[in-house]
Amino acid sequence: MGKMKSIKNIISETKHKDRPKNLSKEFQVYGVYLAESLDDTKHYSLYIKLAKEVDRKILEEALTYTKEYYSAKSKAKIFMWKLKELKLTGKTARDNASH
Repeated sequence: MGKMKSIKNIISETKHKDRPKNLSKEFQVYGVYLAESLDDTKHYSLYIKLAKEVDRKILEEALTYTKEYYSAKSKAKIFMWKLKELKLTGKTARDNASH
């Protein structure tokens, strides 16, 4: 008779069952983290691409900004808006603080 799985393991397996399996690079893991932080697990590949191509400081700042919106219907939309804004201005809050 096999060992029974704990409820915690079963929940974690079903909660992110669509999560990509072959995560070998750090940016892939970070992309998955972004998608799950924003409750947008339908778009893992988008966040993995962003993690690969966009400066990490910009992604971190957009994510921090987004986390302030607790009751937002779509954190992903707020994240993408803030990311676009940061790319347009070309500066992050950390850059502004150091000048």
